[in-house]
Amino acid sequence: MTTLYLVRHGQTVDNLNQIMQGQTQGELTAEGILQAQDLAAKMADTHIDFFVSSDLKRSVDTCQIIAGTRKDEVVQTALLRERDWGSFTGRYIPDLKDEVWPDDIESIEELKSRARRFLDFIKEQYQDKIVLAVGHGIINKAIQAVYHKKTMREIPRMANAEVRVLKL
Repeated sequence: MTTLYLVRHGQTVDNLNQIMQGQTQGELTAEGILQAQDLAAKMADTHIDFFVSSDLKRSVDTCQIIAGTRKDEVVQTALLRERDWGSFTGRYIPDLKDEVWPDDIESIEELKSRARRFLDFIKEQYQDKIVLAVGHGIINKAIQAVYHKKTMREIPRMANAEVRVLKL
């Protein structure tokens, strides 16, 4: 059985400013760095075989902080990227409340398909290993929805630098 520690990246400048980040790189705030350091300290005695991250900077930075000196390499994958918010990307979230969703936003079906491919990737590449993977709020929600066979709405929102454990 593979154990997956699924983590959301630390707080970013855009999280703080309520900007729709989507698949932009993002930058951790000082608080986001502290969140990652706190999680690293909490997990210091937890055996991790491999560290995997979204290929977006905010997740890579979080994962590298958590990994510390335990691993030289953080494996990056686009499968863990945040939802593609299309033309909503970079916009102030409260302004989007009454907007009609454009056609260029990644659909829930596409998102869940990518989540399934991510889970398959982890099971195939890291069979019977312990993996810590740092992703983003919405993709992590999709991964958990697929894993638990639930709707996205049934999965509670993850806080920055929160970890949830999945047994694959």
